[in-house]
Amino acid sequence: MTRPPWAAFAAVSFTYFASIGFFTTYAPLWFKSLGYSALAIGLISSLQAWTRVFVPYVWGWLADHTGRRVWLLRAAAAGSLLVGSLLAPAHAWGWLPLCVFLLFICNGGVVPLSESALARFLHHDGGMDTQRYGRIRVWGSIGFIFSVTAAGFLLEWVDIDAFPWVVSALLVALCVAAARLPSRVDAAVEPVVQEGSMWQVLRQRRVQWFFATIFFTVLGHTGLYTFLSLYLDELGYGKSVVGLVWAVSVMAEIAFFWVGSRWAGQVAPVRWLWWAAVLCVVRFGAIAGFGEVMVVLVAAQVLHAVTFAAQHAACTVQLGVFFPGRLRGRGQALYAVLGYGLSGVTGGLGGGLLTQHLGFEAVFWAATVSALVAVGCAHQLARHVADQG
Repeated sequence: MTRPPWAAFAAVSFTYFASIGFFTTYAPLWFKSLGYSALAIGLISSLQAWTRVFVPYVWGWLADHTGRRVWLLRAAAAGSLLVGSLLAPAHAWGWLPLCVFLLFICNGGVVPLSESALARFLHHDGGMDTQRYGRIRVWGSIGFIFSVTAAGFLLEWVDIDAFPWVVSALLVALCVAAARLPSRVDAAVEPVVQEGSMWQVLRQRRVQWFFATIFFTVLGHTGLYTFLSLYLDELGYGKSVVGLVWAVSVMAEIAFFWVGSRWAGQVAPVRWLWWAAVLCVVRFGAIAGFGEVMVVLVAAQVLHAVTFAAQHAACTVQLGVFFPGRLRGRGQALYAVLGYGLSGVTGGLGGGLLTQHLGFEAVFWAATVSALVAVGCAHQLARHVADQG
């Protein structure tokens, strides 16, 4: 029997998150060097969140209706490279925002396509190999932290003008990784399941509570991703300390995916989601109330192992249960849309208004409230899952 292409999936994860990590971290600096105002930079950067509202579902729908996930993944990677190579010329032509928008449309399909294709190999006997998933997904976290760290030194050496060329190089690597996925992935044997229609699945109360739990959990994280660095800067922390605080969370994430995932399958996914929401309350409340205490801040960032990594792994498992067979691509896409698209737009706009009127601390108190709502949603999810067996 031919071995599953684990290394190829890991390579896709590594190169995708390396490219997206580099872009989201250093694109604002490049835009600033081009003379864009802070308002323009904010608007261009927000395009990623806006595209996540609809783009993943379009890619997921195409995947489910054609069954050609690998072909579509290669097309998404190739489209990203094509548009990415136009970043520098687009600035000269005045089309840079449009170019960035098209880039997010293309790369917005990579995660739902690759994860739905991978799930075909990981789901068996009614369950999912969470340890194997963690060992593959961890390479995305490694790629992210590697590109962000290494690129910082690179751009200090060659200057920020090299930004579009580094983007193109990373997207070339993504295309190579996508090309290494064998076409037989699309022919992988699906378990025989009773699928039903998409509408029948979405009408289930347990599915509705599942997406509500995701939305409010990730909504709290949106404030963290967008405003933590600014909040720490206001508290008087130096840039090196801010970088260390972020590194702690990423290392905790890597540790869970590599080591903790072996235990993830021993706890029901809905229980992981409840614990993730509860620890979000602790994490965001600690940052809001004790952000000036370094020990508390580091401890809060360590909780990223559960509030993000365990939560994401649990969501992946539960998506395979709720959206089996040819519904999987759209289920994965809805996870991106409802969990990260709408929450990203809501959190970005709402957090901006809060900081303008009440300061950065208010954002993390609001995130704590969002997490409390997620705890209630997770409780309802567990109850409805238990009722339906």
